[in-house]
Amino acid sequence: MQRKTFLKSSLIGLSGLVISPTFGTSFVKGNSDHLAEEQIKEFVVAGHNDLAKVKQMLAKEPNLIYARYDWGKGDFEEAIEGAGHVGNKEIANYLIENGARVNLFVLTMLGKKKIVIPALEEYPNLITAKGPHGLSLLHHAQKGGSDAKEIYDFLIDKGLTETKFDIK
Repeated sequence: MQRKTFLKSSLIGLSGLVISPTFGTSFVKGNSDHLAEEQIKEFVVAGHNDLAKVKQMLAKEPNLIYARYDWGKGDFEEAIEGAGHVGNKEIANYLIENGARVNLFVLTMLGKKKIVIPALEEYPNLITAKGPHGLSLLHHAQKGGSDAKEIYDFLIDKGLTETKFDIK
């Protein structure tokens, strides 16, 4: 190919990417390095109550542990959060042991009072934070049962009565 033809072709190709950003990003969306949305959803759903499936899917795709599914209106959820709001300690602990990112909601369900209570004392507005699906810390403490009783009592003492908030 001649230099002139090469430069002309390159310019036309680059201008197409600049003019049409969605065309340029379509290569990124189709990139095999990205996890498929349905795969993420399947993993997050499994995180609620299917440890065997969680293990199987993680064996095939370890980065699913960090993936979040968007249920809409800013309601994002990771598999560990699914385990958290249904009170599935076995799945939550398995995911933590494998490097999942924990948050206050999951730690509340697990009854980790030495972490949760000081965090809430330092940042009292977090008491009314919205977890996945708008579920509150009180909901997570209820799901934690006797392990989370002290956190439950702390939340009640601080005036939290809601187990779920609207997601707008």
